[in-house]
Amino acid sequence: MYHHLLHRTLIPKIPPSSSPPKSNLTRGGISKLNCIQMDVGGVDSDGRAFTSAEEMWREAVGDGDPLKKSQWYSEGVGYWQVKEGVEATVDGVLGGYGHVNKPDIECSEAFLNSILAERFPDAGIGRRLVTLDCGSGIGRIAKNLLIRYFNEVDLLEPVSHFLDTARKNLAPENLMVTDDHKAVNFFCVPLQARCNLPLVSHIEFTPEAERYDIIWIQWCIGHLSDDDLMSFFERAKGGLKQGGLFILKENIAKSGFVLDNQDKSITRSDSYFKQLFKRCGLNILKMKDQKGFPGELFAVKMYALTTDLPKQTNNSKSKKHVNRPGIIR
Repeated sequence: MYHHLLHRTLIPKIPPSSSPPKSNLTRGGISKLNCIQMDVGGVDSDGRAFTSAEEMWREAVGDGDPLKKSQWYSEGVGYWQVKEGVEATVDGVLGGYGHVNKPDIECSEAFLNSILAERFPDAGIGRRLVTLDCGSGIGRIAKNLLIRYFNEVDLLEPVSHFLDTARKNLAPENLMVTDDHKAVNFFCVPLQARCNLPLVSHIEFTPEAERYDIIWIQWCIGHLSDDDLMSFFERAKGGLKQGGLFILKENIAKSGFVLDNQDKSITRSDSYFKQLFKRCGLNILKMKDQKGFPGELFAVKMYALTTDLPKQTNNSKSKKHVNRPGIIR
C-alpha cells in the first residue's frame, strides 16, 4: 500500500466548479466530512469527473461513516498484499518502474543534503541523527539513502510481507555502513487514525516524543483522506526533535486531483497540497522537482516542511542609512 504507484499523466482537464465557495468544515468528530474546499475539480482513473474534492471524498469514504472509510483503507492495503501479486521487490513496489529507483534516490539525496546543510550545524556531522521512513515498503529508501545519513532508522509500513522483506534488506550483514548506523524499529502500522468500529480496529501510530530529526514520507500520503492526513501530521509533529522537519515526496497532479479506484489513492496537485499544509500548520522550507523520470509519469515534487513560523520582515520601521558600494552601470 505505502509505495504509491507511479501513475500516468494522461488525464483530461476538468473545468473549475461553477458552484459558489463553501465555508470551511470544522475539524474533529465524525459527523462532518473534513476536506479541503477547492474550486477546481478532478477525475478518477475511470475518467469520471468530480466538481470538487468534497464530492469525491463523500463518495469514496462517506460523510461520517466509519464503515465506508474502513473499507477504503482495507481495499487499499489489499491491493498490495501477496494475493494481488505485488512482489516485495523494487520493481514490484514501484509498479513495474524499477528503473526509476536510481534517479529517485539521487534526487532525494541532493535534496536531503541541502536540508541537512541548512538546518543542522556541520550538516549534522557529529550529531546522532534519527529518522522515520513512512510507507517504507521493502526498505528501498531506508537502505539506499537514509541508513547512510542517519544513525537510527525506524520504518512504518502496514503491509506485512513488505516489512518482512525490509527486515532482511536492512539486516547488518546486508548493509555497507558502520555499526553506528542501523534500522531499529519496524512498525507494521498504517498512517491513518484508529477506526471507531467494534470489529474493525488497528493500533494508531503516534511517534515517541521528540525522537526524530526528519520524518520522511514518500509515495504513501496519497492513500489518506484529507482529514486523516491532517490527523497524521498533528500526531507526528510531537515526534520531531527541536528543529526537526518533515520531508514529503509525492506525485503531483497538474490540477485538482486524480483518484485511483484500483489502489484507493489520490494524487493531489501542488495547490491542493499547499492548502493542506496550511491547515496542518506546516510551512514550506524548501521545494524541489524530481528530475530524470519518464515523461509518461506524473510529476514528482519534494517538500521540506517545518512547524517554524515563517520569517517576517517588518517594513514599518524607519529605514536607516547604510553605506553601500554604488552600482556599476
